[in-house]
Amino acid sequence: MTSDLELHLEEVAGGLGFPEGPVAMNDGSILFVDIEKETLSRVTADGTVDTVADIPGGPNGVAIGPDGAAYVCNNGGVYTFKEVPVPGGVANVPWPSHPNYTGGSIQRVDLRNGVVTTLYTEFEGKNLMAPDDIVFDNEGGFWFTDSGYQNDDVQYKGALYYASIDGQTLKKVATIPMANGVGLSPDGGTIYVSDTIFSRLWALDIKGPGEVEPGPMPQMPGRIVQSLPAHQSIYQWLDSLKVEASGKVCVGTIFNGGITVFEPSDGTFEHVPIPALFVTNFCFGGPDVRDLWITASSSRKIYKARWPRDGLKLAFTA
Repeated sequence: MTSDLELHLEEVAGGLGFPEGPVAMNDGSILFVDIEKETLSRVTADGTVDTVADIPGGPNGVAIGPDGAAYVCNNGGVYTFKEVPVPGGVANVPWPSHPNYTGGSIQRVDLRNGVVTTLYTEFEGKNLMAPDDIVFDNEGGFWFTDSGYQNDDVQYKGALYYASIDGQTLKKVATIPMANGVGLSPDGGTIYVSDTIFSRLWALDIKGPGEVEPGPMPQMPGRIVQSLPAHQSIYQWLDSLKVEASGKVCVGTIFNGGITVFEPSDGTFEHVPIPALFVTNFCFGGPDVRDLWITASSSRKIYKARWPRDGLKLAFTA
């Protein structure tokens, strides 16, 4: 269902590569990764964009940890980018060819000096494929998704993981075909994961750090909140997500560009349109946690808007 909400968008930055993973900083600036330009950057209120660190491969998601550092999901260069014609112009989109793919990793960036440290590259002897999105819990551990790996004929399934910032503990929590966005419920008892190619939002009940209740049936990692139908005969895929203080789950939506807002209690949803083919991610911030920064990645832009409800405060900021 299309929402009655109309966002008034202010362009904060343009001419970027493929921005993702915005994080609202305490000084009012926005930290974000640029997958195409392979950087971690910061944009200030006046639109100035400064590079914090060069991150070869494909920095795909970022979150602030308990030590004030940035923790980055690096997809290892699993995508190249291509401009394609769309109604009204062209869109910059990820393309499933990867001549420079090196395998995925989780990295730490010291925001004081830009030093990058690699924490994890494999699990039980197998390379991480394409780490995508990340969220910290109140205990200082983090959940992250790996979207898996696709080529013309084969898809290797993705997963949800849990890890510690010391580089010593990594758990595979669940297999999910193309795990993308990840976020925690306000009470910390549920982890939400968007499954891109199935347009599906999963809810996994948490038993402890890195531990979840089994799904109701084999091959189900958790409960299905909802799966989106096609929109005007075009499929719509789910990307990264954030959670409201109310518990609603907001998910970046691609092809049918916008934000899809799910009510986990009954699976109802509404779609807030945004003029970009790929709306990959967003973050809440500001004094009332209603400022919203949106990565309209296919348009190479970051927008700012006001959201009608409070976003959920993250466990850690910097």
